[in-house]
Parts: sequence; C-alpha cells; structure tokens
Amino acid sequence: MKRERATTVLREMLDRLEQDTWPLNLVEEIYLFGSYIRGALEVGDVDIVVQHTTDERWRQDSLDAMFSGRDSYVVMRQALRGRRRGVSFQFQDRSALEGEGIELLLLWRRGEPIDLARQRLAAIPPDPAAGRAPRDHVLPSYEAIADMLPRPVRIDLHRLCTTDGATVSVFPLPDAQPHSAAAAAHVDERWALDSPLRRAAAAALAHLESTGQDLDHVEVHGRYLDYRKKDEAIECFIDLGWRYWRSATRYLDDGQAWFEVLPATVRQPLHALHITPSARWQGRPGSAAFPRAGGRKDR
Repeated sequence: MKRERATTVLREMLDRLEQDTWPLNLVEEIYLFGSYIRGALEVGDVDIVVQHTTDERWRQDSLDAMFSGRDSYVVMRQALRGRRRGVSFQFQDRSALEGEGIELLLLWRRGEPIDLARQRLAAIPPDPAAGRAPRDHVLPSYEAIADMLPRPVRIDLHRLCTTDGATVSVFPLPDAQPHSAAAAAHVDERWALDSPLRRAAAAALAHLESTGQDLDHVEVHGRYLDYRKKDEAIECFIDLGWRYWRSATRYLDDGQAWFEVLPATVRQPLHALHITPSARWQGRPGSAAFPRAGGRKDR
C-alpha cells in the first residue's frame, strides 16, 4: 500500500474517533508502529495498537461472541477502519509490544483534541530510505503471504507450527462453485450475489469438495451446511477473513482442520490457509461447535 493511501486511512480513522460513538467511546489510546512510523513509502498494513476500557454493553457482546465462537473485536475494528482495508489492529497489547522492544508512537489519548492527533500524524516524515519493516514470526510455510497476515495471526501461526506441530498449507484459491446441492443452497441462503463472503465461501467449499472432503462434516463461517446435521462430527471449519480465528486452537485441539480464506474483495485474487493438527492431536473427541443460526443474508 502506498504511503499516501495509508495516511488517508489514518485520517479517516481519526474522523470516526472524533464522533465518539460506541464502541469508539471506549478507546483510551491509539499508538502506531511498524513501517509507517519509520517513514516507508510502501507499507504492508498500517500497524495500530488500541488500548480501551469496557462497559456493560461491551462485556455482554464479548460474552455473546465467546459462546458463538466469534471474534469479540469485529465491531471495534469495523468502527475504527470503516470499509477500509490494510489496517492491522492489536488490542490491549501496548505493554507486550514495549516488552519486545518495539517502538510505539502515540497518535491519540482520550482527553486530547483530535486535531492534536492530526498534527502528530502530519509530523511523521516520509523517508525513501526506510523501506518496509521486516515481518516477525514468519515461517517458510506462510512467508509468501506474510504481508497479508495481521501480526497477531502470525504470532498464532508461529506457535501452532513450532510448539504444537500443526501443518500450514498456503495457496491461491481459484474462484469456483461447489457441485454439492446442499453447499450451493447454503451459499445462496446466506450471502447476496455481490458479497465477497459469498465468493470466498463458494471457492473454499469447491476446493475442499475437490480434495474429497465430505461437506456434511464442514462448518462454514459459524454454521453447518444443514442445521439438522449439527450433531455430526465436524472435520473442518471454514473461516472467512479472520472472523472466527480466535476459535482456531479449540478446533485444532479437537483434531479438526481449519481452512482460512484471507479477507476477500469482489475481484482481487483469493488466498487460503489450510491448517491441520499434528499427529498428537488426532483421535481426540470432536468439538461441540457453536453454530450461528438464523435466516438472514450475511454481507
């Protein structure tokens, strides 16, 4: 991403913070780190640390997310970045990052005028010699797409591979439609024709189908293909754009695979990660997954 575009993303985020609507009224501090504050003219993601407080609504939403297997920070991310991509958020991680010796630059602190944050942003000078910061927690298995992975995900993958012995396969995911009538009906029922999630789900289902995976044993973005078969053992969870990533370890611990489609657009090429548990995980009883029921189309 060009530096000019990254700056626009940050300016728009500050405009949203100024409105101080929920959950942005919970944000206490915003820090920047990585290539952008070094002045790089090309950045992968804009790396942002968010420190925040909580309220009763946040606690209830987090509890609901935990029981449904969702990432409780989805609402906060969307509120901060809007429809923009190319932003990597880390929440409540200031102390951990400082402990790693990573330089953080304060952008905004509650009680300060947003204009002060705009001045701090404008004062970060571009440096053609800076180059992009090297990515940490990168292994050869996912090195080719490391720039597309948020830092917390890279940390998780590094642990899964080096400590737990998981296997990670990375590959471009061609557009395709599943042959299974149940899979096609599931995609039609959940997503509008122009939804990037529909495109990603169809491609993931078609790929797994082509490998011989029984789609009756696949959970798609929090739901079963057929809710009547919810008690059947799940063999693979398809996640779209990191929405349920925080549940990945639970599935792998239960001997199930995890198929992650990186955040999709309408036209850009799709990429996927297929994570399979190590031999020591195999044979454990299946997980009691938490389906997300309902009949509305998801965007």
